[in-house]
Amino acid sequence: MKNKINRAAQFMPFDALKGLQEELRRREELHSRIERIELDEDTQNEISEMLNRIEKNALLSVDFYFNGHYINIVGRLVEKSIIKKYLLIEEAKIDFADLYRIKIIEKEV
Repeated sequence: MKNKINRAAQFMPFDALKGLQEELRRREELHSRIERIELDEDTQNEISEMLNRIEKNALLSVDFYFNGHYINIVGRLVEKSIIKKYLLIEEAKIDFADLYRIKIIEKEV
């Protein structure tokens, strides 16, 4: 049995340069970042209007800027804080300033 374990180890992948793959992924992510798009006044008004219309438990599709990337998330609105200026969709907290687009998929249930 011990002989089989040692034999299996010889077929395991060998990483001669430990951490190389992680560093390559990190650099690729850094190079794929983009600058934040400045929203025009019409788009800002559209987002503001949508923020006033959405209610808790509505199913939303939200595009927002995070860490150099635009991300889309689909989920239920858990909380909307006008005072602290954020949305909580499922477990994602999104600042109003990072919003790019909001679409209502389904009204509250």
